[in-house]
Amino acid sequence: MSAERLSVVVIGAGSTGAAVAHDLALRGLAVTVVERGAIASGTTGRNHCLLHSGGRYCVKDQESAVECIEENMILREIMPHSLELNDGFFVAVSDSDMDYMRKFLEGCEACEIPYKQLTADEARQQEPYLSENTLAAVAVPDGVFEPQRMCMAFLATAKKNNAVVKPFTEVVGLHVTGGRVHGVRVWDRISLTEYDIDTDLVVNAAGPWAEEISAMANVDVPVVPTPGVMVSMTGRYAHKVINRLNVSSDGDIVVPQRETSIIGTSSWTVDNPDYIEILEDHVQMMYDRGSEMVPILNKVEPRGIFVVARPLIGSASEDEREIARTFQCFDHAQRDNVEGFVTIAGGKTTTARAMGETTADVVCAKLGVDEPCRTKTTRLLSYRAFYRI
Repeated sequence: MSAERLSVVVIGAGSTGAAVAHDLALRGLAVTVVERGAIASGTTGRNHCLLHSGGRYCVKDQESAVECIEENMILREIMPHSLELNDGFFVAVSDSDMDYMRKFLEGCEACEIPYKQLTADEARQQEPYLSENTLAAVAVPDGVFEPQRMCMAFLATAKKNNAVVKPFTEVVGLHVTGGRVHGVRVWDRISLTEYDIDTDLVVNAAGPWAEEISAMANVDVPVVPTPGVMVSMTGRYAHKVINRLNVSSDGDIVVPQRETSIIGTSSWTVDNPDYIEILEDHVQMMYDRGSEMVPILNKVEPRGIFVVARPLIGSASEDEREIARTFQCFDHAQRDNVEGFVTIAGGKTTTARAMGETTADVVCAKLGVDEPCRTKTTRLLSYRAFYRI
């Protein structure tokens, strides 16, 4: 069936919602994106901006690692204007880190992540601010993205394909009749008015707020809002992403973002992603752990301290560090007997395009649209085009 006149409302204009909108618009559906704040104002706009190589997950979460390296390579081709392809180091600064290296290299091999081993001297020649305690390093194809530019590139291309993007438009209700979602009630936060948008299907891409949206249709999704504290330090003290060569833990990464160095991140669970306390001991932990790899970070001033919730798929009873970082698309017709409603959650900004493809496949199958995904090879417009279309 043709996609003509079939409509979809996408809730959320972070990386996931933007990628979903791009994919659906490219397949010919009439797409409307609603976002309660500015573009990328939620989780996407407040993360540590890492374009993952998969190295952080290649030992304990290889499904996520494979997703990351595959999408990393695709994004390099389709949105180079939003990325800094500076690569990354996993550095060992202790005997425990050196002991972990064998597992790490085996994980890279298993997940097909390109890597190169370096001596301490070779690593410090490239990154002179690395600790004098550095014992060795492994280079991987990490990178850095600009969160807002990434989302705007997806959305600019979606707009070129006739999508409508409505920031500052908050969903306050879903219209459900006879077990089918057929529209949304929104509040325009600029004009302070409410109105309805009728649609054939609603995609819930609200990240850690996905549970709040799904509750409007009396269904539940297993999203665990899992915050992490990050500290942006004044000054760029590494040109590559610096990771600790060990099991993922608190304060084990330093990401260069423009002229700052972002130390991340801690991890715990909360009930409400809108109200997250910034824990002082977590902030101190970022200074302490980050400076084990890059000592000068314990001597310079912070530029900003922030926190954001990840939308992990799992149970609140699980250890948040043990929850997989992969993603899942929920068709609520199959799961909850509610038609016309799909939720996409989990994952990370690096895998947004793949999340969009998975979601669009589900949506098109439900609506009887026979159009293939083209987002792997479609080069995105520059983020600058967003306001010109």
